[in-house]
Amino acid sequence: MRRFRRTLVAATLAATVVASTAGWASGTAQTPVTGPPPGTAQWRADRLLGRELPDPASASAAEIAAFFTALTPGQRHALADRHPLVVGNLDGAPIALRYEANARALGAEADGRRILAYDPRGRGQLAEVYGDLGHARHIAVIVPGSDIDAATFDRTAAMARALYEATNKATNGATGAAANEAANGRTAVVAWAGYTTPVGVGIDAATGDLAEAGAERLTRFTRGLAANRAPGAAKPALFCHSYGSVVCGLAAHEAGASDIVAFGSPGMRADSVADLGTDARVWAAKAPDDWISKIPNVEFAGLGHGNDPTAPEFGARHVPADDTDGHTGYFAPGTSSLRAFAAIARGETRWGETR
Repeated sequence: MRRFRRTLVAATLAATVVASTAGWASGTAQTPVTGPPPGTAQWRADRLLGRELPDPASASAAEIAAFFTALTPGQRHALADRHPLVVGNLDGAPIALRYEANARALGAEADGRRILAYDPRGRGQLAEVYGDLGHARHIAVIVPGSDIDAATFDRTAAMARALYEATNKATNGATGAAANEAANGRTAVVAWAGYTTPVGVGIDAATGDLAEAGAERLTRFTRGLAANRAPGAAKPALFCHSYGSVVCGLAAHEAGASDIVAFGSPGMRADSVADLGTDARVWAAKAPDDWISKIPNVEFAGLGHGNDPTAPEFGARHVPADDTDGHTGYFAPGTSSLRAFAAIARGETRWGETR
């Protein structure tokens, strides 16, 4: 009974914090973008190849990859030309072909960028690649939190660029082959704003509905990466910021990740690492002055996201962040958090001590 009272009090506090105006932004309810890519109806009706094309709503990423492997280069390019929004968002399709399709869909806005996904529905969703995704030995995926969409994508892109630059240079005294591998860009980084994020800190940010929809999209995305992974390449490492860590927590058991890094997290909808149901290494970081610490770490009647991933009892590996500033400073040059993130992205184990 005493424990129930404590939980109820904490849940009431969480509701009060979210609903109050004490330094918090109000939230606007969002409807998640779900289902197959835009243009799917036209894709389904296309008989360019004399037969039905694989259904984006039901075909697995592995089946999509096998379908494109069996095509001639001319057939692939023709499909990208006729259905850029489908091919550009089709997890399992060849990486270079997705770049081509999205460049066609975006026109001058693509401007030579490696856009791996572009969905104009809702507030817009994007995924951009830094590095050679098709040949990288290691892949890192940035999963952002609230207020990220096509209009604000540069915030996530800046994180990805910072991680790419920190990862692909010789650090920590690396020499010889290790230095060469780092300098040659063997780690690719993806800025993945591929789900409908909450706007502000309101009910959407305090509940898991958008995260559940996002987890499905993230899982399909990582399966697409697996279908196109270079021989010998590692599974992707997920770097999950703020509400993005809720998405990663819900996707953990199916995402096929090597590492899951939660930073500035309100919780991962789990009591402990064991509850995530993953064999990935799980890491957590929180800056001393990150405002996320003011969020009560409870989950009650659908409100709140559970235990603090940086709490010792959660069981995540500790990422140093004592010199990180606020909620958005984890990728700032020279910080301990960025150095640790780069090491994790490269598959190193030096940060393997548990708190």
